[in-house]
Amino acid sequence: MPTRPHLPVRDGIGPTRLRVPTDDTWATVADYMVAAFTHLDPDEVLRRVDAGEVYGADGRAIDPGSTPADHEFVWYYRQLPDEQVLPYRETILYRDDHLVVVDKPHFLPTTPTGRYLRETALVRLRVALDNPHITPVHRLDRPTAGLVMFTARPDVRGAYQSLFERRAVDKTYEAVSAAPEGWDPTTRSLDGRTLPLVRRDHLHSPGGPRRTVIRPDLEPNAETVIDVLAHGTSTAGRPVLHTVLRPRTGRLHQLRVQLAALGIPILGDRRYPQLLPEAADDAALPLQLLARELAFTDPISGAKRRFRSERTLSEVPADSR
Repeated sequence: MPTRPHLPVRDGIGPTRLRVPTDDTWATVADYMVAAFTHLDPDEVLRRVDAGEVYGADGRAIDPGSTPADHEFVWYYRQLPDEQVLPYRETILYRDDHLVVVDKPHFLPTTPTGRYLRETALVRLRVALDNPHITPVHRLDRPTAGLVMFTARPDVRGAYQSLFERRAVDKTYEAVSAAPEGWDPTTRSLDGRTLPLVRRDHLHSPGGPRRTVIRPDLEPNAETVIDVLAHGTSTAGRPVLHTVLRPRTGRLHQLRVQLAALGIPILGDRRYPQLLPEAADDAALPLQLLARELAFTDPISGAKRRFRSERTLSEVPADSR
């Protein structure tokens, strides 16, 4: 796997890598890019190659006549000239020479993906802080609000990322679900189990647009401690449960899948337990999932760190009991 060429970050946006097939289906790299980028006008793709806007592993613009045999990977800068400006604003909770901690709103992507490029927490931070080296330590789904950590320097990135790899970060989330039929606060049980409970599952993520699923035939690879903070009625008049979640692993959509499996899917979730048609963001009912706290021992300073989101889920009980 080649290292990224020494290309600069431009306006907060780094270069994107594209693998070039090794077969002889396409005479040139440019021909392959035309076939791969079906959402772009072919003339625009060819213009960018001719203009020297596609780069090889040496950081130089590729020759317009380059063949797939010449390059295993090429790099280019994504362009989304008509990208919609998102009204959701992030808040910087903490910043030092090594670390930046952001309180992310619902609907703001952590990193460039799909139709979002400039309107992401990463690119906004790089531009606002004039620091092209800012990199996320972990990620939150676009619908999820709360804490996201970024490193400010390349030389400390591995130290902070290893915290998550070693499960050395205590993570606390909150969620709001519709109260299940027959909920009894005196017995405090879900799915026949007394709270707090530990949910262990094997979660399988096939990739692409398909959803994460539970594989009961395989050994657990995802674990979450689940408890109820309160129950009551939200300001919208919904009977709800306000839960606290402490995941010990970090599988894709782990909390959303596990709460749905318990019969308390998160309000505003358009993916679990049922995949609903794509729709515009619903500011009146965003996904009721919040990354509330992160706690760890700083690998650089040795200090105890604890960060807490200042955001509130809109559907928490207004009359908590």
